[in-house]
Amino acid sequence: MKAIGFNQPLPISDPQALVDLDLPEPEYGEQDLLVEVQAIAVNPADTKVRASAQPAAGTWRILGWDAVGRVRAVGARVTGFQPGDRVFYAGAIDRPGSYAELQAVDARIVAHAPVTLSDEDAAALPLTAITAWETLFDRLRIEQPVAGAANAIVVIGGAGGVGSITIQLARALTDLTVIATASRPETVEWVKKLGAHQVIDHHQPLAPQIEALGLGAPAFVFSTTNTDRYLTDIVELIAPQGRIALIDDPKSLDIVSLKRKSLSIHWEFMFTRSLLGTADIARQQDILRKVAELAGHGTITTTRTRSLGTVSAENLRKAHALLESGQAIGKITLAGFASQEQGI
Repeated sequence: MKAIGFNQPLPISDPQALVDLDLPEPEYGEQDLLVEVQAIAVNPADTKVRASAQPAAGTWRILGWDAVGRVRAVGARVTGFQPGDRVFYAGAIDRPGSYAELQAVDARIVAHAPVTLSDEDAAALPLTAITAWETLFDRLRIEQPVAGAANAIVVIGGAGGVGSITIQLARALTDLTVIATASRPETVEWVKKLGAHQVIDHHQPLAPQIEALGLGAPAFVFSTTNTDRYLTDIVELIAPQGRIALIDDPKSLDIVSLKRKSLSIHWEFMFTRSLLGTADIARQQDILRKVAELAGHGTITTTRTRSLGTVSAENLRKAHALLESGQAIGKITLAGFASQEQGI
């Protein structure tokens, strides 16, 4: 099968950072689906792993954690799926990914894809939607009010993939006032289009901008990027006993300042359930089912903003470079695999 992988961490400008491969078809277990991948989306996680992981000698690492495809085969213990089903999922970080024509994936983290969305539009949703849903409901527990706080959430990095779907889910499923950060005219327009009630500039001090809104101190902050840079401002702007969530990977994070306000901090890692085989691993399937239902009703929409063509090393290098530039809005997708006659 065709696949795209790497065998050493290299800058994305290096042609060997991601290369086209011909690999054996993957084996699948009794709890797995074997999926024919039709469309994928690219995430910051892809770029981070590519730039830092060192595959074992003589092996290739296959990235990719967003996919839409058709089920080719079903493991012996799988229920609820059959060959031919159109599915979507975010996969597992410790298994070969979706940069391949075929992928084996645990059926418990897979759901039927939204029928109202194209393959690429649907592929843009799984990883970020699960991340946002888990952050809002499992980590921040937004259904439990913070006494005396404004019923509001600040989403730092509102125009990114996770921020984009967080805004939509918060608007669709809660009565929170959504305050998103964005700095460029196009990103400000994007987050407003997705439903942000208020937009502030993350290149300026956040706390004074929040105060100027006149809403009071927000109960919740979701930081999707540069948390170490924003932490002082977050602690200043958030209400006492407020709750903070983050998904990025600062080299260090001094949280002593949270004590005075009795703030809590919650790290969201979408791969925890699949990586550690938690007792509630199937919650991710449930989340994806609900996301598909919301998309089917038009309550939320895809966050795909750009398609880069077929799944190939060249196009994936372009996608990684765009993500690493920090200028991407929403999600980048690719669909289909170029034929061997085209040199892939």
